[in-house]
Amino acid sequence: MKNRYYLFFSIMILLIALSGCSNNDQAKMSKNQEPSDSEKKVELTVSAAASLQDALNDIKGSFQKEHPNVIINYNFGASGALQQQITQGAPVDLFFSAAEDKFEKLVQEGQIEKEKRKDLLGNELVLVVPIGSSKGIKSFKDLTKSDKLSLGTPEAVPAGQYAKETLENINVWKAVEGKVVYAKDVRQVLTYVESQNVDAGIVYKTDALISKKVKIAASAKENTHDPIVYSVGVIKTSTHPKEAQIFYDYLQNENSLKTFTKYGFKGLD
Repeated sequence: MKNRYYLFFSIMILLIALSGCSNNDQAKMSKNQEPSDSEKKVELTVSAAASLQDALNDIKGSFQKEHPNVIINYNFGASGALQQQITQGAPVDLFFSAAEDKFEKLVQEGQIEKEKRKDLLGNELVLVVPIGSSKGIKSFKDLTKSDKLSLGTPEAVPAGQYAKETLENINVWKAVEGKVVYAKDVRQVLTYVESQNVDAGIVYKTDALISKKVKIAASAKENTHDPIVYSVGVIKTSTHPKEAQIFYDYLQNENSLKTFTKYGFKGLD
């Protein structure tokens, strides 16, 4: 009887010991499998002017190869609309604006720190018409020949603001104002021209270059509108300031600037 008792007691001790080892092993495995800070996935939201779409998507691919733990999510749109979203508390990590005044509002509000902002790029304003157009529109003054023309809503779309300035300065605005079809951003202007829903549109040169359905009829002289400046900055309330700073710096490196140039942008330095 005693032998049976000792045997049972020994088996119980062995099972308890094995169970303890198993739990320790699982704890060690769980600890080893837990990702380090450098391996944890971080998502950044970048609000950017619609005209930057192709260049930024190109840069995103190369950036994520070097920083696989940082996922870039873009929110493209009109700079004015994006600025208002940020002012109203939208969760954004970086802002890349095509309008200096919209960007400066966020700096003045304290949303972007002065040491974490950069005037990075320039662009040109151009008049585009559909390929094969027979309207004879070869200059901005020729817009009086159009039945419909498109530009971005000046209050929200920087390209629309520059377009209106140009037309006012060459004394054409009053003659064409009633023919204008307003668009939410420059890409929509481009779409209207490509589909021939309008006879002409005013966009950035970078947008015109990506389309095979439009041709550039004329370029606006620099003295007819305010300077076109693209500014980028880190939002002060970013939940991932370290990673936001990394992407901010990456946008300014030599390879990124070459990519911007490839898409028609101009460096400001």
